Amino acid sequence: MADVTVVKHPLVQHKLSIMRDKKTSTASFRTLLREISLLLCYEVTRDLELTSKSIETPMEEMDAPTLKGKKLVFASILRAGNGLLEGMLDLVPSARVAHVGLYRDHKTLEAVEYYYKAPTDLEDRLVIAVDPMLATANSASLAVDKLKRSGAKNLRFLCLLAAPEGIEAFQAAHPDVPIFTAALDSHLNEKGYIVPGLGDAGDRMYGTK
Repeated sequence: MADVTVVKHPLVQHKLSIMRDKKTSTASFRTLLREISLLLCYEVTRDLELTSKSIETPMEEMDAPTLKGKKLVFASILRAGNGLLEGMLDLVPSARVAHVGLYRDHKTLEAVEYYYKAPTDLEDRLVIAVDPMLATANSASLAVDKLKRSGAKNLRFLCLLAAPEGIEAFQAAHPDVPIFTAALDSHLNEKGYIVPGLGDAGDRMYGTK
């Protein structure tokens, strides 16, 4: 699919397989999610622009590569997005953070907003929206709508798992936003869950089910 990057690194796939196993504990699931988010963050930031600045090593002066432009923004789609956010901040601790609070109405499968807070200068920054699951894409699409209305122009979406239906719906709403995921699964079931999937990421991360 155009503008969809599936991260097939062996460590990503191995960790994801352990996370899928229903016998994996809450503690292990949370640790693995944090670890895999580091690897996914590496991929979603692979093409960041660089500039150079003069520094002095213990040996001599040199022009050293550094990131160009303003700091990144990681936009966590609550609550499960925080599982990816924590690991990404381990890798890029200087990133700014936005929070988009959404929950899915289990009858209509529509996203309902309950919280939003973001930096004020999104138009000047690369914004990476994160949520473990791209299922119906209702939450992801609404979150990106919100970020765009706040000025974001350069956006990417990062998830752990995606369903074909979710990708189709998200790209219909936001064809300008590339998608990065660890796996493209088979389909959605009648309740809007990804199959084979890994269940509800938020429940498994926080032990609420």
